[in-house]
Amino acid sequence: MKVRSTTILAVRHKDCVAVAGDGQVSLGNTVMKHQARKVRRLYHGQVITGFAGATADAFTLLDLLEQKLEQYNGNLMRAAVELAKEWRTDKMLRRLEAMLVAVDKEYSLLLTGTGDVIEADNGVLAIGSGGSYAQAAALALVENSDLDAEAICRSSMTIAADICVFTNHSIVIEKI
Repeated sequence: MKVRSTTILAVRHKDCVAVAGDGQVSLGNTVMKHQARKVRRLYHGQVITGFAGATADAFTLLDLLEQKLEQYNGNLMRAAVELAKEWRTDKMLRRLEAMLVAVDKEYSLLLTGTGDVIEADNGVLAIGSGGSYAQAAALALVENSDLDAEAICRSSMTIAADICVFTNHSIVIEKI
């Protein structure tokens, strides 16, 4: 799924994980909002999520992920797999157009409506229209700098915002 209108980046580096998101909301080629908050904490602040795609769809998925986290006592991997199964097979949910990144102290996961639950080999995940730019920058910084996860997110998101017209410089970062 090609999602336009945002950039979400997760970086796991130096015993820390950070998730960053820009604040731009676009409708077609028009910027509708500059400071949306697309990065949120779930399950008593222990899980950080970021979303890209249709906002109402993303909020529906975040609510479902929160329910699964409660059901499985905060086990992110189990909750993510169960959500992905439901998302893929449920007649209404499978029409939702959004993607999620979810992280906790142990896992960094990308969830899609096709049933994917992907854990990055290198600790870097990105979604949205500027995701490829942010991911490339983050991978370079992880390998070639002494920056921590939060600083890598900030720098990489700035690069993505400089390149992608659907990404702005209003960056929100949460970290564990």
